[in-house]
Amino acid sequence: MTASSTRRTTAMRSRTAAVGAIAVAGALILTGCGDQTKDNSGSSTASTSSAPLSDKLPKAIRDAGVIKVGSDIAYAPVEFKDSSGKTVGIDPDLADAMGKQLGVKFEFQNGTFDTLITGLRSKRYDIAMSAMTDTKDRQEGIDSDTGKKVGEGVDFVDYFTAGVSIYTPKGKTQNIKTWSDLCGKKIVVQRGTVSEDLAKAESKKCTGGKKIAIESYDNDQQAQTRLRGGGADAGSSDFPVAAYAVKTSGGGKDFELVGEQVEAAPYGIAVAKSNTQLRDALQAALDAIIKNGEYDKVISKWGVEAGAVKTATVNGGK
Repeated sequence: MTASSTRRTTAMRSRTAAVGAIAVAGALILTGCGDQTKDNSGSSTASTSSAPLSDKLPKAIRDAGVIKVGSDIAYAPVEFKDSSGKTVGIDPDLADAMGKQLGVKFEFQNGTFDTLITGLRSKRYDIAMSAMTDTKDRQEGIDSDTGKKVGEGVDFVDYFTAGVSIYTPKGKTQNIKTWSDLCGKKIVVQRGTVSEDLAKAESKKCTGGKKIAIESYDNDQQAQTRLRGGGADAGSSDFPVAAYAVKTSGGGKDFELVGEQVEAAPYGIAVAKSNTQLRDALQAALDAIIKNGEYDKVISKWGVEAGAVKTATVNGGK
């Protein structure tokens, strides 16, 4: 999720890179995310005995055979539940491919986006993988609203690039094309995202008392429901998510994209600063699937080739 400094965090989940049109595979539908419980439908992976990179993992994770993943599983097509309740999307597919290299299963556990880093800190999760924008503020544990340090920060293994988009009810754009066009209007966003940060930052620039009215929700689907019901003028999400909503909601009759993407930045897998061995293992696994072609297969499956990366980078966010 993008804006000025922390994507799908504070002011930082947008990207300017044009991520290609989303390919809708099968009968995938947008559904709610449920409570913060384990998703038992996670992909199985090869055993450690046949995995080339298993020895790079911390012993405790290697012995457990599981990497616990904190994720907001309501952000199609990055991660969401299909009609059978299975967790699917770009992130689960990439995690499955990486798991085969590491000899472990990535077990996705549902949580609201703005609590994922806290969950890492409390060791509820081993990693957070949830279309999270890699930003300097997140790396350093800075609250982008206040500029104050609120934690030790996290490291990121960057795996994708995306920007932030605005969308409106179809046929009701009200000439909205840029963020400045939202002054005097209402926008719906997911809490803790770059979209929320961008809206707050832009509202401060509005003149004549015409601020942007911002309604923030626990997940993106709630924001879409509010916009669909006529409760706002526009919504904003990372481009892949906005494009997917435009294509699928109401059979493509509910929303339309307006303007261009902004704030292009990397998505990163978040890892605690103290867990450098796990971070480096994930980087090695990502590099391995980039080299063997599995990464490109996943990216192509979901129609987001323009956001592909060529190498696994640690803390590449600005």
